Amino acid sequence: MKAYILLSTKPGTSLDVVQKIKEKVKEAIIADAIFGRYDAIIILEAPALENINQVVYKIIEKDPNVIRTETSIVLSPMK
Repeated sequence: MKAYILLSTKPGTSLDVVQKIKEKVKEAIIADAIFGRYDAIIILEAPALENINQVVYKIIEKDPNVIRTETSIVLSPMK
């Protein structure tokens, strides 16, 4: 299962947030700070939705510099 997580962070903290995610989250295949409406994008791959829930709620959203997340679950991966 794959998910795209868009993050809004406190000003000036997006690089730190992304670095922490890269270090802590083995399911994160991509974690980048970005310019635009959101401050970072994370792509997760996990065996089940429950694993993605655990990462989003217990790791990413617990970071004090993360203000908001928006998660998009991939319906059917391209082959």
